[in-house]
Amino acid sequence: MPVLSRSLKARGEALSSAAEQVRVLQSRGGFPRFEETMARASPDPLGAAGITVLQINVGKLCNQTCRHCHVDAGPDRTEMMPRDVVQACLRALDDGGIPTLDITGGAPELHPEFRCIVETASALGRRVIDRCNLTVTRLRNYRWVPAFLARHRVEITASLPYYQERQTDAQRGEGVFEESLAALRELNALGYGRPGSGLVLNLVTNPVGAFLPPDQRAAERDWKRELERRHGIVFDRLLTLTNMPISRFLEHLDAKGQTEAYLARLAQSFNPDAAAGVMCRTMLSVAWDGTLHDCDFNQMLDLPVGENFPRHIRDFDAARLRRRAIALGPHCFGCTAGAGSSCGGALAALD
Repeated sequence: MPVLSRSLKARGEALSSAAEQVRVLQSRGGFPRFEETMARASPDPLGAAGITVLQINVGKLCNQTCRHCHVDAGPDRTEMMPRDVVQACLRALDDGGIPTLDITGGAPELHPEFRCIVETASALGRRVIDRCNLTVTRLRNYRWVPAFLARHRVEITASLPYYQERQTDAQRGEGVFEESLAALRELNALGYGRPGSGLVLNLVTNPVGAFLPPDQRAAERDWKRELERRHGIVFDRLLTLTNMPISRFLEHLDAKGQTEAYLARLAQSFNPDAAAGVMCRTMLSVAWDGTLHDCDFNQMLDLPVGENFPRHIRDFDAARLRRRAIALGPHCFGCTAGAGSSCGGALAALD
């Protein structure tokens, strides 16, 4: 059975193109077509409803190698957004009047232009989100990051698999939980997550396994209670994400023989209420090389925006891109299953 991971591709054991990846996903276990499922839920094709978030993936370099990372990031990755592409992103942010800049990676703080990106976007009055893995702030050469983020009022969305050590270290590596706690304590000391500070600290988690995340509201109550009780740590919101069947997580599913069952679970859990609010409708995703995508997951599958629309940030045209159709695939069931899943967490309330 083919496996969709960069490491296996390098050994010549996997599929040769993103189109083939999608084809294999579509063929497994009689998996339904997302387009047909969506058409039954709504007569209107899924399309953009504007651009309120410009999400830029500044590179795949990361100080961690997480077992479920859909970006396939790690310390050995060399992809890094060139300076001219960074500047093109910042021009698009300004020219397009886009209110939010969402910076991701890899570990975005490792990019040499990170400070420039934050400073420029902040000076434009934009809401800036840093998707932080927490442990990067403990590296000796990056101890400046927490205070820098606080000074520029950057919203932090920090990934943490669980509020207990065993589950977190199982997904992210030995010692990551304690390092993450140390980072969270420092952020709290700066005011992050504390009422009235205006410094927003969100935590994001995805299941360590082939199942949907729990109800976000109930999980948030548990996380807030346990992190404060056990460690004195506070935060604003918990965002729950569904594991997408691509890259390392698909490799994990294949290794355990769980691929077909997981894909079927996603399709059977399709929620039209979640589908109405999927992030691709109001987000534009920019890859490290400047190519444009409807979302981060399409980016990882090398599925660009439609061929009739600008496909590189240098050719940014807000008016045209705001009206684009969305490139769909079987992985889209991941965002529309259950309560839904987006970069902002769940999309619909569970009864």
